Amino acid sequence: MPTAHPTRRAALALSLAATFGLALPASAQSRLSGTYGVQGRNPNGSAYSGTVRVTEQSGVVSMAWQVGSQTYTGTGTFDGQIVRVNWGDSHPVVYVLMSDGSWHGTWSNGLALEKLSR
Repeated sequence: MPTAHPTRRAALALSLAATFGLALPASAQSRLSGTYGVQGRNPNGSAYSGTVRVTEQSGVVSMAWQVGSQTYTGTGTFDGQIVRVNWGDSHPVVYVLMSDGSWHGTWSNGLALEKLSR
């Protein structure tokens, strides 16, 4: 089928970009949007888990975390493989997008860790 070739090419380009750590094209960035499971460790060492809803459009990322009975929201930027989200703390959450689709992040000025996965 003629329409299958662009899809295969796009999939190959995205795969190569992820493999070599290249910035994703704007059309792929919207794929960040969705609901992720969140696992993290607070600055005091205690663990937490929950979900986060991510909406991305044109490099602007909006996030809404649900951790237990607490809800947190924030907005930030997406630049290449890095997402920075201001959520009301004096330090943003900074994530690195991994090739497997997970996000590895730190917050509280590097004293706390967080991982998002689909």
